[in-house]
Amino acid sequence: MRLIRHYQSPDMQACLDIFDANTPRFFSFAERNDFKNFLLSYAVDWNYLVIEDNGSIVACGGLNYEQDAKSAIFCWGMVANNLHGTGLGKMLTIARLKRANIICGVEKIRLNTSQHTQGFYAKLGFLPERIIPDGYGPGLDRWEMTLNLENAAEEV
Repeated sequence: MRLIRHYQSPDMQACLDIFDANTPRFFSFAERNDFKNFLLSYAVDWNYLVIEDNGSIVACGGLNYEQDAKSAIFCWGMVANNLHGTGLGKMLTIARLKRANIICGVEKIRLNTSQHTQGFYAKLGFLPERIIPDGYGPGLDRWEMTLNLENAAEEV
């Protein structure tokens, strides 16, 4: 059974294991320390979520609201490497969109991702705003994308 819940400090190692299994294809090795610091310092206070499947954490990702209160940004979304293509990424994305939709006034979601996952987000209505070749490191381009919530998937 799959359960979406808020991140808790004891989840850190499972989230780091997901990150490690997705490196270097989806994340650069240089980002690991940033992710660990995020988990230690911000994840509990931010809307960082995990998906459990039969007691094991299989995906994680969050969002934070921008100071303008009209936009939010997705952060550190990832799925266990051996479970790509099973619907977990869509489940996590929709859960984050629903949370953003609950906040009155949020109109736009921003995210940055690599060339390997930009197509996934494009299918959900995200549009590229800027592409930075090698933006995360050699061979790992940074795609900055946005979604107007009025254009969000029907499931939200």
